[in-house]
Amino acid sequence: MNGHNALPLPAQRGARPLRKRSLNLSGHRTSVALEPEFWGALELIAHTRGLTLVALVGRIDATRPPDRPLASALRVEALREWMPAMPRMPDGGREDQLG
Repeated sequence: MNGHNALPLPAQRGARPLRKRSLNLSGHRTSVALEPEFWGALELIAHTRGLTLVALVGRIDATRPPDRPLASALRVEALREWMPAMPRMPDGGREDQLG
């Protein structure tokens, strides 16, 4: 390949960088990187539920499946809040029904 037809990297296409936050969860420090839009959605969810962002993230962390990364669990929680009609997956999660 000569590279002339290569797709541009996300940063070259104007993608927004992930925003990393450090949190203290269950007595240990952890860092989570999410898109700014997801952080904004989670802050709104926390406010609506009368929680701090750290308390919301702590609850999500405590109830997520062990094989699901925290960042993924946070994104799914944001989607569940705004898309409550998403079908449930057999394992109790949700999955979109594409094609």
